[in-house]
Amino acid sequence: MGYIATLQNNIFSYHSLHSLHGCKKQESCILGASFALDHSSRKKSPTLHRICFGDYFCTAKYSFPRKGLQCRSFQGSVLIDRVNEVDHEDWGFGSDYVGERRNSRELMDSNKSINSPTLSPEGPFVHNDEMTNNKILQRLCSVGKLTVATRLIDIMARKSQIPHFPSCTNLIRGFIRKGLVDNACNTMSKMVMSGGVPDIITYNMVIGGLCKKGHLRSAVDLVEDMSLSGCSPDAISYNTIIRCLFAKGNFNQAVSFWRDQLRKGCPPYLITYTVLIELVCRYHGAALALEVLEDMAMEGCYPDIVTYNSLVNITSKQGKYEDTALVILNLLSHGMQPNIVTYNTLIHSLSNHGYWDEVDDIVKIMNETSCPPTLVTYNILLNGLCKSGLLDRAISFYSTMVTENCSMDIITYNTLLSGLCKEGFVDEGIQLLNLLVGTSCSPGLVTYNIVIDGSARMGSMESAKELYDEMVEKGIVPDEITHSSLTWGFCRADQLVEATELLKEMCKKEQKIKDTAYRCVIIGLCKQKKVDIAIQVLDLMVKSQCKPDERIYSALIKAVADGGMLKEANDLHQRLIKWRILKEEIMLN
Repeated sequence: MGYIATLQNNIFSYHSLHSLHGCKKQESCILGASFALDHSSRKKSPTLHRICFGDYFCTAKYSFPRKGLQCRSFQGSVLIDRVNEVDHEDWGFGSDYVGERRNSRELMDSNKSINSPTLSPEGPFVHNDEMTNNKILQRLCSVGKLTVATRLIDIMARKSQIPHFPSCTNLIRGFIRKGLVDNACNTMSKMVMSGGVPDIITYNMVIGGLCKKGHLRSAVDLVEDMSLSGCSPDAISYNTIIRCLFAKGNFNQAVSFWRDQLRKGCPPYLITYTVLIELVCRYHGAALALEVLEDMAMEGCYPDIVTYNSLVNITSKQGKYEDTALVILNLLSHGMQPNIVTYNTLIHSLSNHGYWDEVDDIVKIMNETSCPPTLVTYNILLNGLCKSGLLDRAISFYSTMVTENCSMDIITYNTLLSGLCKEGFVDEGIQLLNLLVGTSCSPGLVTYNIVIDGSARMGSMESAKELYDEMVEKGIVPDEITHSSLTWGFCRADQLVEATELLKEMCKKEQKIKDTAYRCVIIGLCKQKKVDIAIQVLDLMVKSQCKPDERIYSALIKAVADGGMLKEANDLHQRLIKWRILKEEIMLN
């Protein structure tokens, strides 16, 4: 028995609620005219507690979704819990398959045998011919009856019947998605023994599944045997094995594995080679990675600029610039030259670490080579300066770009706007935004979001609302970032009614709202003694599947008590303690 406390004309009244009682009987049902063996068991569902307050004060302590099968023999529907969809499946088919069985004498016999009390483990399939069993197999796979389909394939194998290969492929993939790797491998084995050839995607799914389960030896064996079945491994197959070996700390085995594959005639996939070198560098350093790089060259696997750029990226991100220099020296020793990606990677890393003198040196080198700075280079520099708080230098750099007629895109302007708003120069940011209107870099959603967020953080809610209205007029649809920025701005400015309206708008558009936003608005409304609006926001919170916490309930109870309804507030407080939502330490005066 639960209770609802409703607030009407400042008077609390309590109404009883009758609990909903679910069906406790174990039921079985026949879908249409088809047969079904139900192995599911009925479990008693956890008690469902609902706490309601003014039709808006509502949480569910325990609630689990239930799966149901509608029984045609009843007017209503019977819920049949399934503890395990795969292990406890019923041998059933939809009504559209009933006609096929009625047209087949073998299937009519199967229907009789499956309803027989002396049902054999092989079910009705053992007496069917190959075509009939394949029709059943396709139907089973289409409705997700994986376990029954596997039994059927086993029976067909014993009868020397060839299963429908596309259905076998779907079955293997289904088992992998459910994490049943052994079942997938067994089905694949029977498919191959019957003359079927799984495609490369299916093979790679099984290899990945084996690696996830830790069956590395089986995964390697499968890669070795793939070519015999008519489907050779590809780069993804090898990459999966190598990544798994490194994840287990088997560095030497990973290198040996790839070397052995090359010696067996495997194509020297550059992407696999690069993945191997990257992993060696990440886990064991650049020096060892370069040693492996030289060793692999002896096997006919040579690095290219992409391989070297990946090493530059790893070492520079780690701040190991001595290793980065070692990589670049090795690059030069092989007669290669850094390209624009190499330089941009270095500039991005150095600017993030604050090494601006070195950044200037690299820019000078770029201007002296055949790889001059590009727009991407300038955007990286501008972004680094703004993130480092060097706004004056960023503006100076931007002015130089304008003077030299450098082409700029919307990323350039968004980066500069973000830097201006971050440092509090929102008015200047709005001026820059207005200059962009009507140009080839006309402001879009991201641009408006940056300036609206900056205005909201500075407390300039009038400017934020004007920008919001302006973007809507231009046909730009606000997203959850726009609304979240405004919501927090309204909260900071104590404009909580406006914040509530925004939350309602976000709920209508099914936009994501953080728990903290709800909490801020509800607690703020309670402080302003606007309990009725706070309860509306609580209703939005519960409907969006967010869980109110102790602070929200405490704020609501205290707000009710401050409104002169001390007895009702204390009664509600005690009920929340009883339902273990509030602790006893929170007391009301």
